[in-house]
Amino acid sequence: MNTSSAVALKTAGLAGPLVMLLGMLMFALNDAMGKWLVASYGLGQVILIRSLAALVILVPMVWKAGLSNLLTVERPGMQFARVFFSTAEVFCFYYAVMYLPLADVMTYWLAAPIYVAAASPFLLGEKVGWRRWTAIAVGFVGVIITLEPSSAMFTMPAVISIIGSGAFAFMLISGRFLRSTPDSALVFFQVTGAGLAGLVAAPLDWSPIASSRDLVLLGLLGIVAMAAHMLVNRALKISDAATVAPLQYTLLLWAVIFGWMFFGDLPRFGMLVGAGLIVASGLFIFVREQALKKREKVLPSIPE
Repeated sequence: MNTSSAVALKTAGLAGPLVMLLGMLMFALNDAMGKWLVASYGLGQVILIRSLAALVILVPMVWKAGLSNLLTVERPGMQFARVFFSTAEVFCFYYAVMYLPLADVMTYWLAAPIYVAAASPFLLGEKVGWRRWTAIAVGFVGVIITLEPSSAMFTMPAVISIIGSGAFAFMLISGRFLRSTPDSALVFFQVTGAGLAGLVAAPLDWSPIASSRDLVLLGLLGIVAMAAHMLVNRALKISDAATVAPLQYTLLLWAVIFGWMFFGDLPRFGMLVGAGLIVASGLFIFVREQALKKREKVLPSIPE
Protein backbone atom coordinates (compact mmCIF):
# COMPACT_ATOMS: atom_id res chain seq x y z
CA MET A 1 0.00 0.00 0.00
CA ASN A 2 1.44 3.37 -0.98
CA THR A 3 1.60 6.38 1.35
CA SER A 4 -1.33 8.23 -0.24
CA SER A 5 -3.60 5.20 0.13
CA ALA A 6 -2.64 4.81 3.78
CA VAL A 7 -3.33 8.48 4.45
CA ALA A 8 -6.70 8.20 2.69
CA LEU A 9 -7.70 5.20 4.83
CA LYS A 10 -6.60 6.95 8.00
CA THR A 11 -8.58 10.05 7.05
CA ALA A 12 -11.66 7.98 6.28
CA GLY A 13 -11.33 6.29 9.68
CA LEU A 14 -11.19 9.65 11.44
CA ALA A 15 -14.05 11.23 9.49
CA GLY A 16 -16.88 9.44 11.31
CA PRO A 17 -15.70 10.22 14.86
CA LEU A 18 -14.93 13.84 13.94
CA VAL A 19 -18.37 14.33 12.39
CA MET A 20 -19.98 12.71 15.44
CA LEU A 21 -18.03 14.97 17.80
CA LEU A 22 -19.16 17.99 15.79
CA GLY A 23 -22.76 16.75 15.99
CA MET A 24 -22.52 16.45 19.77
CA LEU A 25 -21.10 19.97 19.96
CA MET A 26 -24.04 21.25 17.92
CA PHE A 27 -26.51 19.47 20.20
CA ALA A 28 -24.81 21.02 23.23
CA LEU A 29 -25.00 24.47 21.61
CA ASN A 30 -28.70 23.88 20.93
CA ASP A 31 -29.24 22.98 24.58
CA ALA A 32 -27.34 26.03 25.86
CA MET A 33 -29.25 28.34 23.51
CA GLY A 34 -32.53 26.78 24.61
CA LYS A 35 -31.69 27.30 28.27
CA TRP A 36 -30.89 30.94 27.54
CA LEU A 37 -34.11 31.54 25.60
CA VAL A 38 -36.59 29.83 27.93
CA ALA A 39 -35.43 32.20 30.67
CA SER A 40 -37.06 35.07 28.73
CA TYR A 41 -39.72 33.47 26.52
CA GLY A 42 -42.54 31.00 26.98
CA LEU A 43 -41.82 27.29 26.67
CA GLY A 44 -44.44 26.77 23.95
CA GLN A 45 -43.24 29.89 22.14
CA VAL A 46 -39.64 28.69 22.01
CA ILE A 47 -40.62 25.20 20.82
CA LEU A 48 -43.00 26.59 18.17
CA ILE A 49 -40.41 28.94 16.63
CA ARG A 50 -37.72 26.26 16.93
CA SER A 51 -39.91 23.79 15.04
CA LEU A 52 -40.83 26.27 12.31
CA ALA A 53 -37.16 27.09 11.72
CA ALA A 54 -36.30 23.38 11.59
CA LEU A 55 -39.08 22.76 9.05
CA VAL A 56 -37.61 25.42 6.76
CA ILE A 57 -34.54 23.19 6.48
CA LEU A 58 -36.38 19.87 6.61
CA VAL A 59 -39.22 20.35 4.12
CA PRO A 60 -36.95 20.65 1.03
CA MET A 61 -35.13 17.49 2.16
CA VAL A 62 -38.41 15.60 2.54
CA TRP A 63 -39.61 16.90 -0.84
CA LYS A 64 -36.41 15.72 -2.49
CA ALA A 65 -36.66 12.30 -0.84
CA GLY A 66 -40.24 11.94 -2.10
CA LEU A 67 -43.60 12.61 -0.47
CA SER A 68 -44.41 8.91 -0.67
CA ASN A 69 -42.20 8.46 2.41
CA LEU A 70 -44.75 10.49 4.37
CA LEU A 71 -47.92 9.17 2.77
CA THR A 72 -47.14 5.46 3.07
CA VAL A 73 -45.81 5.00 6.60
CA GLU A 74 -45.47 1.75 8.47
CA ARG A 75 -47.34 1.14 11.73
CA PRO A 76 -49.23 4.44 12.10
CA GLY A 77 -49.99 3.72 15.76
CA MET A 78 -46.31 3.33 16.58
CA GLN A 79 -45.52 6.46 14.58
CA PHE A 80 -48.00 8.39 16.72
CA ALA A 81 -46.50 6.92 19.90
CA ARG A 82 -43.03 8.02 18.84
CA VAL A 83 -44.24 11.55 18.08
CA PHE A 84 -46.03 11.68 21.44
CA PHE A 85 -42.92 10.61 23.37
CA SER A 86 -40.59 12.88 21.38
CA THR A 87 -42.89 15.87 21.98
CA ALA A 88 -43.11 15.12 25.70
CA GLU A 89 -39.32 14.76 25.81
CA VAL A 90 -38.60 18.15 24.24
CA PHE A 91 -41.09 19.96 26.49
CA CYS A 92 -39.66 18.25 29.58
CA PHE A 93 -36.10 19.07 28.54
CA TYR A 94 -36.68 22.78 28.07
CA TYR A 95 -38.70 22.95 31.27
CA ALA A 96 -35.90 21.23 33.19
CA VAL A 97 -33.13 23.51 31.91
CA MET A 98 -35.10 26.53 33.11
CA TYR A 99 -34.38 25.47 36.69
CA LEU A 100 -31.43 23.05 36.65
CA PRO A 101 -27.84 23.29 35.40
CA LEU A 102 -27.24 21.95 31.91
CA ALA A 103 -24.92 19.22 33.19
CA ASP A 104 -27.55 17.92 35.63
CA VAL A 105 -30.24 17.73 32.95
CA MET A 106 -27.87 16.11 30.45
CA THR A 107 -26.92 13.50 33.05
CA TYR A 108 -30.57 12.46 33.38
CA TRP A 109 -30.96 12.28 29.59
CA LEU A 110 -27.82 10.19 29.16
CA ALA A 111 -29.46 7.58 31.38
CA ALA A 112 -32.03 6.86 28.64
CA PRO A 113 -30.05 3.93 27.12
CA ILE A 114 -30.10 2.32 30.57
CA TYR A 115 -33.90 2.61 30.66
CA VAL A 116 -34.04 1.11 27.17
CA ALA A 117 -31.93 -1.86 28.26
CA ALA A 118 -34.13 -2.37 31.34
CA ALA A 119 -37.35 -2.22 29.31
CA SER A 120 -36.15 -4.28 26.34
CA PRO A 121 -37.02 -7.74 27.80
CA PHE A 122 -40.61 -6.64 28.38
CA LEU A 123 -41.26 -4.43 25.34
CA LEU A 124 -38.88 -5.82 22.73
CA GLY A 125 -38.59 -9.44 23.83
CA GLU A 126 -34.80 -9.17 24.05
CA LYS A 127 -32.80 -11.34 26.44
CA VAL A 128 -30.81 -9.50 29.12
CA GLY A 129 -28.28 -11.49 31.15
CA TRP A 130 -26.87 -10.88 34.59
CA ARG A 131 -24.00 -8.72 33.33
CA ARG A 132 -26.30 -6.18 31.72
CA TRP A 133 -28.74 -6.31 34.63
CA THR A 134 -25.81 -5.45 36.91
CA ALA A 135 -24.87 -2.55 34.65
CA ILE A 136 -28.51 -1.39 34.63
CA ALA A 137 -28.58 -1.46 38.44
CA VAL A 138 -25.35 0.56 38.57
CA GLY A 139 -26.87 3.08 36.16
CA PHE A 140 -29.95 3.48 38.35
CA VAL A 141 -27.72 4.02 41.37
CA GLY A 142 -26.04 6.78 39.37
CA VAL A 143 -29.43 8.40 38.73
CA ILE A 144 -30.27 8.26 42.45
CA ILE A 145 -26.91 9.78 43.40
CA THR A 146 -27.45 12.56 40.87
CA LEU A 147 -30.82 13.26 42.49
CA GLU A 148 -29.01 13.66 45.85
CA PRO A 149 -31.41 11.70 48.08
CA SER A 150 -32.98 13.98 50.67
CA SER A 151 -36.34 15.30 51.71
CA ALA A 152 -36.13 17.71 48.75
CA MET A 153 -35.02 15.06 46.25
CA PHE A 154 -38.21 15.03 44.19
CA THR A 155 -38.43 18.68 43.27
CA MET A 156 -40.59 19.43 40.25
CA PRO A 157 -37.62 20.07 37.89
CA ALA A 158 -36.00 16.78 38.98
CA VAL A 159 -39.26 14.87 38.51
CA ILE A 160 -39.79 16.46 35.07
CA SER A 161 -36.21 15.50 34.17
CA ILE A 162 -36.85 11.86 35.05
CA ILE A 163 -40.13 11.88 33.11
CA GLY A 164 -38.41 13.53 30.12
CA SER A 165 -35.52 11.08 30.05
CA GLY A 166 -38.05 8.24 30.32
CA ALA A 167 -39.99 9.69 27.38
CA PHE A 168 -36.73 9.87 25.44
CA ALA A 169 -36.09 6.20 26.21
CA PHE A 170 -39.55 5.22 24.95
CA MET A 171 -38.95 7.31 21.85
CA LEU A 172 -35.80 5.25 21.23
CA ILE A 173 -37.70 2.01 21.82
CA SER A 174 -40.51 2.98 19.44
CA GLY A 175 -37.86 3.86 16.86
CA ARG A 176 -36.68 0.24 16.94
CA PHE A 177 -40.10 -0.82 15.66
CA LEU A 178 -39.83 1.67 12.77
CA ARG A 179 -36.45 0.75 11.29
CA SER A 180 -37.72 0.74 7.71
CA THR A 181 -39.12 4.28 7.96
CA PRO A 182 -36.73 6.79 6.31
CA ASP A 183 -34.88 9.09 8.70
CA SER A 184 -36.27 12.18 6.95
CA ALA A 185 -39.84 11.00 7.62
CA LEU A 186 -39.13 10.20 11.28
CA VAL A 187 -37.56 13.61 11.89
CA PHE A 188 -40.36 15.37 9.96
CA PHE A 189 -43.08 13.75 12.10
CA GLN A 190 -41.08 14.48 15.25
CA VAL A 191 -40.56 18.17 14.45
CA THR A 192 -44.14 18.62 13.24
CA GLY A 193 -45.54 17.05 16.41
CA ALA A 194 -43.48 19.37 18.61
CA GLY A 195 -44.49 22.34 16.47
CA LEU A 196 -48.21 21.58 16.79
CA ALA A 197 -47.89 21.17 20.55
CA GLY A 198 -45.97 24.45 20.67
CA LEU A 199 -48.73 26.13 18.66
CA VAL A 200 -51.28 25.06 21.28
CA ALA A 201 -49.08 26.05 24.24
CA ALA A 202 -47.57 29.28 22.88
CA PRO A 203 -50.61 31.57 23.48
CA LEU A 204 -50.60 30.58 27.17
CA ASP A 205 -47.24 32.24 27.90
CA TRP A 206 -46.30 34.27 24.82
CA SER A 207 -43.82 37.08 25.40
CA PRO A 208 -43.08 39.83 22.87
CA ILE A 209 -39.72 39.22 21.19
CA ALA A 210 -37.47 41.88 22.68
CA SER A 211 -34.87 42.22 19.93
CA SER A 212 -33.81 41.05 16.50
CA ARG A 213 -30.97 39.18 18.18
CA ASP A 214 -33.43 37.07 20.16
CA LEU A 215 -35.46 36.40 17.02
CA VAL A 216 -32.31 35.19 15.26
CA LEU A 217 -31.43 32.97 18.23
CA LEU A 218 -34.94 31.49 18.29
CA GLY A 219 -34.61 30.64 14.61
CA LEU A 220 -31.07 29.32 15.00
CA LEU A 221 -32.28 26.99 17.74
CA GLY A 222 -34.14 24.87 15.18
CA ILE A 223 -31.45 25.14 12.51
CA VAL A 224 -28.69 24.08 14.92
CA ALA A 225 -30.77 21.12 16.08
CA MET A 226 -31.36 20.02 12.48
CA ALA A 227 -27.65 20.37 11.72
CA ALA A 228 -26.86 18.22 14.74
CA HIS A 229 -29.27 15.50 13.58
CA MET A 230 -27.77 15.53 10.08
CA LEU A 231 -24.21 15.33 11.40
CA VAL A 232 -25.03 12.38 13.65
CA ASN A 233 -26.82 10.56 10.83
CA ARG A 234 -23.85 11.23 8.55
CA ALA A 235 -21.41 9.93 11.15
CA LEU A 236 -23.40 6.69 11.46
CA LYS A 237 -23.29 6.24 7.68
CA ILE A 238 -19.51 6.66 7.29
CA SER A 239 -18.53 4.78 10.48
CA ASP A 240 -20.01 1.84 12.35
CA ALA A 241 -22.05 2.51 15.47
CA ALA A 242 -19.48 0.81 17.71
CA THR A 243 -16.98 3.51 16.75
CA VAL A 244 -19.09 6.65 17.01
CA ALA A 245 -22.01 5.92 19.40
CA PRO A 246 -19.90 6.09 22.61
CA LEU A 247 -18.93 9.65 21.62
CA GLN A 248 -22.43 10.79 22.61
CA TYR A 249 -21.14 11.05 26.16
CA THR A 250 -19.04 14.06 25.17
CA LEU A 251 -22.37 15.90 25.52
CA LEU A 252 -21.81 15.85 29.26
CA LEU A 253 -18.41 17.51 28.92
CA TRP A 254 -19.87 20.26 26.74
CA ALA A 255 -22.77 20.69 29.17
CA VAL A 256 -20.32 21.29 32.02
CA ILE A 257 -18.26 23.73 29.92
CA PHE A 258 -21.23 25.70 28.55
CA GLY A 259 -22.99 25.67 31.92
CA TRP A 260 -19.93 27.28 33.50
CA MET A 261 -19.22 29.69 30.62
CA PHE A 262 -22.73 31.02 30.04
CA PHE A 263 -24.60 30.45 33.30
CA GLY A 264 -21.93 30.25 36.00
CA ASP A 265 -22.96 26.71 36.96
CA LEU A 266 -20.33 24.57 38.64
CA PRO A 267 -20.91 20.79 38.67
CA ARG A 268 -21.90 19.29 42.00
CA PHE A 269 -19.83 16.43 43.40
CA GLY A 270 -22.92 14.19 43.52
CA MET A 271 -23.68 14.98 39.88
CA LEU A 272 -20.14 14.06 38.83
CA VAL A 273 -20.24 10.75 40.73
CA GLY A 274 -23.70 9.89 39.41
CA ALA A 275 -22.73 10.89 35.88
CA GLY A 276 -19.63 8.70 36.08
CA LEU A 277 -21.73 5.67 37.04
CA ILE A 278 -24.32 6.40 34.33
CA VAL A 279 -21.66 6.80 31.63
CA ALA A 280 -19.80 3.66 32.74
CA SER A 281 -23.05 1.69 32.82
CA GLY A 282 -24.17 2.97 29.41
CA LEU A 283 -20.82 2.20 27.82
CA PHE A 284 -20.77 -1.33 29.28
CA ILE A 285 -24.32 -2.03 28.03
CA PHE A 286 -23.40 -0.74 24.58
CA VAL A 287 -20.16 -2.72 24.37
CA ARG A 288 -21.90 -5.87 25.64
CA GLU A 289 -24.66 -5.55 23.04
CA GLN A 290 -22.10 -5.11 20.27
CA ALA A 291 -20.18 -8.18 21.44
CA LEU A 292 -23.35 -10.29 21.55
CA LYS A 293 -24.32 -9.22 18.03
CA LYS A 294 -20.93 -10.40 16.76
CA ARG A 295 -21.29 -13.73 18.57
CA GLU A 296 -24.79 -14.28 17.20
CA LYS A 297 -23.52 -13.84 13.65
CA VAL A 298 -21.10 -16.71 14.21
CA LEU A 299 -23.05 -18.90 16.66
CA PRO A 300 -26.71 -17.76 16.81
CA SER A 301 -27.63 -20.38 19.40
CA ILE A 302 -25.24 -19.18 22.13
CA PRO A 303 -27.25 -17.69 25.03
CA GLU A 304 -26.05 -14.62 26.92
